Amino acid sequence: MVTVLGSGDSLLRVIEKAFPAADIHVRGNEISAVGDAREVALIQRLFDEMMLVLRTGQPMTEDAVERSIAMLRASENGEGAEETPAQVLTQNILSSRGRTIRPKTLNQKRYVDAIDKHTIVFGIGPAGTGKTYLAMAKAVQALQSKQVNRIILTRPAVEAGERLGFLPGTLYEKIDPYLRPLYDALHDMLDPDSIPKLMASGTIEVAPLAYMRGRAQPRFTNLLTPDGWRPIGDLQVGDLVIGSDGEPTPVLGVYPQGEKDIYRVTAQDGSWTLCCGEHLWTVRTASDKRRNKPWRVLETREMIGDLRAAHARRYELPMLTAPVCFPEREVPMDPYALGLLLGDGCLTGTTTPSFATEDPELAVALESVLPGIQVRHKGGPDYVLNRIKSPGDVVTLENPVTRVLRELDLLRTRSHTKFVPDDYLYNSAEVRLAVLQGLLDSDGGPVAQKDRTCRIQYTTTSTMLRDDVIALVQSLGGVACTRRRVAEGRKPGLANGREVAYRRDAHIIDIRLPEGIEPFRLARKRDKYQAAGGGGRPMRFIDSIEPAGREETVCIQVAAEDSLYVTTDYLLTHNTLNDAFIILDEAQNTSPEQMKMFLTRLGFDSKIVITGDVTQVDLPNGTKSGLRQVQDILDGVDDVHFSRLTSHDVVRHKLVGRIVDAYEKYDSTHGTENGTHKGGRSKSAHKGK
Repeated sequence: MVTVLGSGDSLLRVIEKAFPAADIHVRGNEISAVGDAREVALIQRLFDEMMLVLRTGQPMTEDAVERSIAMLRASENGEGAEETPAQVLTQNILSSRGRTIRPKTLNQKRYVDAIDKHTIVFGIGPAGTGKTYLAMAKAVQALQSKQVNRIILTRPAVEAGERLGFLPGTLYEKIDPYLRPLYDALHDMLDPDSIPKLMASGTIEVAPLAYMRGRAQPRFTNLLTPDGWRPIGDLQVGDLVIGSDGEPTPVLGVYPQGEKDIYRVTAQDGSWTLCCGEHLWTVRTASDKRRNKPWRVLETREMIGDLRAAHARRYELPMLTAPVCFPEREVPMDPYALGLLLGDGCLTGTTTPSFATEDPELAVALESVLPGIQVRHKGGPDYVLNRIKSPGDVVTLENPVTRVLRELDLLRTRSHTKFVPDDYLYNSAEVRLAVLQGLLDSDGGPVAQKDRTCRIQYTTTSTMLRDDVIALVQSLGGVACTRRRVAEGRKPGLANGREVAYRRDAHIIDIRLPEGIEPFRLARKRDKYQAAGGGGRPMRFIDSIEPAGREETVCIQVAAEDSLYVTTDYLLTHNTLNDAFIILDEAQNTSPEQMKMFLTRLGFDSKIVITGDVTQVDLPNGTKSGLRQVQDILDGVDDVHFSRLTSHDVVRHKLVGRIVDAYEKYDSTHGTENGTHKGGRSKSAHKGK
């Protein structure tokens, strides 16, 4: 009875005050009530609910009794409250350091339930209603239960009467007061000693909203589109870029970021790209792979200084899961024939086009795909590509191969100036593979290694052809590492028994292609490649991250399911936050543009909670509140929920609720918002002007 009635009958006095028309008597372990039947029934329900709460081991307080009475009266008046006081007061969210965090009002419970059920939840209400605190508790709960991999806490740093530039201290000391409430809530819910470790590892990130979007690349950085490479700074919403599955995916958002410190991220195969320190990368470690853990998302700066594990590269990067899908283009020459001629053909134009090979199989294959051409054996490895004359030919017509080579700007190229034309380089996967097969059948070959899958080696003296072969390999989902063999000082080769000096450096490319892509058509090379187990699984690892100056940057978001897009050298990167619980606090101080930017950063398997009080906007005059506007824009959108709390949900000192009500009454009476006439400016603003 002491726990039911409270110390010194404090709870009983609260009940008697709430039901003045009823007489409540306590004798021993019995409680009786006399009065109006409805009031007595309500008192009986109240004590039943109190007993249910007490049986869970949770104490009843005066505040909890008052809230229980309010809920029961609301239910009796038909306001649709399905939840009982016991259900509200016994819903535990998080237990930490000897205390349990739970909702205290009906609206708070509905707010917490909405966070469980919806991807994006807006908690709108006055100060003291627990909007941010409960959202933080749900975020910590999601992290501890491994529903998300990280928590991101942010709020706009609005200059309420003071300019950041004039505040003392470093940048972080200047913005710290804006973020202090978030830090305080964290310390209530987690072991204080663990918080610095979680923040250092990126598991918890606390940052001003302006820094939330700062995952960017320099404006001149190339991104792959269905039409080839384009600078990221030229992209607009609706443009298409290539995703990790090789398919086009639309750009959902483009956000200029201003000047930032830039880093060069280089992989072990020599591929590299530029990005800022906050830019996001999907990576995994050997331990992640061994334990079958999902890929993790890390910022560039998180990996600096942590790129090796026992001398091995730590972070593996994802590869294309399928060849890039470029639109098919018409080409004037069979792509396999072009690959053979780029490898071992004479394209100088001073003589009839010719081809050199020790494999007659290639000469037969070349003839079969070049209409109007007869491949005539001249002697040794040399073959001439003659035009087949038709009956009645009177004048000498141009060789079809010569005509096509002129059309492709390949005529008069030599071994060190050959290249793959763009119409073949950015064509369908079938065309690109056929060109690569022709190049590898002529100047490449399998390299079998004991107890390892087979790699491929290709050699050329043309720098342009080297880069084009690497691009073909990367576009098919493979990796290619290149090294230079210097001509100077190299032992001469032999041709017909005589020494021939090397005049140009050779570029040697080591290639690995994914399983299912056949690099050879030539039987002897194909058989050796397959006998050695094929190409296995191409892999890329981050090798180095180095400062690369400061540049103007831009951030984009794409619609791909994994948020990945192809940047320089076919590297996969992204800007969107996956597997994260993101809280935007004080959202009334965001502009409409900031709110749109924030909402479109949502990644997969993530959750966003946005909290704010639309009666306490600190934005400069003339700036609309993004929180006010978004209620009209997203109203009725599926999986987006608006939870509205009132002064009755204030869980601070009772006086706070009364103050909120007083201000609402004043604004209602005087037609103002926040003490200023709607659509107008305050007297102080006019005076300052």
